[in-house]
Amino acid sequence: MVLACEDSPKLCTGQRSVRLGLARRVGPHAQPPGDALLLDPFSEIPLSSGDTRQARASGVVAVDCSWNRLSKQSAFPALGGILRRLRARRRLPLLLAANPQHYGRVGQLNTGEALGAAVFVLFGEAQARRFLERFSFGPSFLSLNAELLEGYRAAGSGMEITGLEKAFFSRTGTT
Repeated sequence: MVLACEDSPKLCTGQRSVRLGLARRVGPHAQPPGDALLLDPFSEIPLSSGDTRQARASGVVAVDCSWNRLSKQSAFPALGGILRRLRARRRLPLLLAANPQHYGRVGQLNTGEALGAAVFVLFGEAQARRFLERFSFGPSFLSLNAELLEGYRAAGSGMEITGLEKAFFSRTGTT
C-alpha cells in the first residue's frame, strides 16, 4: 500500500488496511518488488486470474489517494519515484462502489473495495471475504458485485474480462 495521506486517518480505508495488518505500507524506505502488480486506473489491461502467479510471487500495490486529484496526465504525481519502476500495471475490472460516498457508481471504489476486489479476482471469494469483513461496506460490496466478481474470477484473461464488462454494463445500462 502506498499512502498519499490525503484523507482523514479515521476514514481512510488504505490506512485502515495497514493498521489492521491487511496490507503493508511501502514507500521510499520500503520499496515494492519491481515486478509487483500496480493497480492503475489508467491501465488498459484489466486485472485477471491470469495475474495470480505474479501477484503471489511479488505482490499487488495499491495507491491510496484522492480521486479528485487523479488524472491520466498526473497519475500518482507525488509518488512517481516509488511507482516508476513498477512495469506491470493493471486496472480493476469495472465494479460498483458500495462505500457511502460513491454508492452505486461504476469504478469509483475506495481503496478497501479495490483491494478486496483484487483479492477476489486473484485469490478467490473466501480470502476476499476475510479481507472485506473488516469494513462496514464489505458485505454490501460483495453482494452488489457478486455476479461480476464471479465472472471476473472465472475469466482467464483481460480480453475475457473486457467482454464480460461490455455484456454486463450494456445489459444493465449502468456506465
